[in-house]
Amino acid sequence: MPEPTRAGVAYLELKAAQNLFGKPPAALQADERARVQRVAASQYGLEARVLAAPEARDATVPPASLAAAMDEIRKRYADEADFHADLLHNGLDEAGFMDALERELRVEAVLEKVGTRAARVSDIDVELYYQYHPDQFRRPETRRARHILVTVNDDLPDNTRMAARSRIEAIAARVARDPQRFEEQAMKHSECPTALQGGLLGEVPRGQLYPELDAALFAMQAGEVSTILESPMGLHLLRCDAVTPAAVLALKDARGPIRALLEQRRKRVCQQAWVKQLSGSARDSRA
Repeated sequence: MPEPTRAGVAYLELKAAQNLFGKPPAALQADERARVQRVAASQYGLEARVLAAPEARDATVPPASLAAAMDEIRKRYADEADFHADLLHNGLDEAGFMDALERELRVEAVLEKVGTRAARVSDIDVELYYQYHPDQFRRPETRRARHILVTVNDDLPDNTRMAARSRIEAIAARVARDPQRFEEQAMKHSECPTALQGGLLGEVPRGQLYPELDAALFAMQAGEVSTILESPMGLHLLRCDAVTPAAVLALKDARGPIRALLEQRRKRVCQQAWVKQLSGSARDSRA
């Protein structure tokens, strides 16, 4: 097995530090650093075995794919100076980082190749999954809802409880005379960011809103406007735009997602078994 490169190990330590502790290697405590170094060394050894396997002989990374991956990483930084400063801070330069990234992409290419050996997912496999996991295909009842909010804050003259009540009563009266004005009134008077979308809350399932609002919304019919409601946010008017009943996703509509899920699972199992076999062979050779 080739000796680990400094850039390759630094790259894996950077990833391990972020994944395990959410911070760069330089910010790690001594025990955290020791764990990161163990994880990176183990990962480097595993990747070396993958790249030494017969399946890796024709595994290459097209230059365009490598360039696209580098561009995607660069986009996370304000400018090139920040990018290079971060590399330097983590013991890397651009050439070393690119080599380590290409190595990672080659490993992924080998694993993708191995994954193609996974058993094919049949129509019967799909149908059995659908039958044995019914809860995954139930869609709850939802209401398409809008609201108008007037907040209550006794420190603000226009938002004392009395003033807020007076304001929302006036809004409710205008909406009662012409229900089509609800969106206009929301845009003009609602103190919620949804005002910009005419008070639109979207498709709301049970339990998503405050209990006071939830109970009212799910007692309403499409097109109905609530009485004045109060929640911890303040005073509201709700409108139910539409009711989407609970339903079960039909098998014909679930086939595609189920097949993709099962194919991904089988590919992962196949890859894990192959990697485990590589690790076992490495231990046997050292025995």
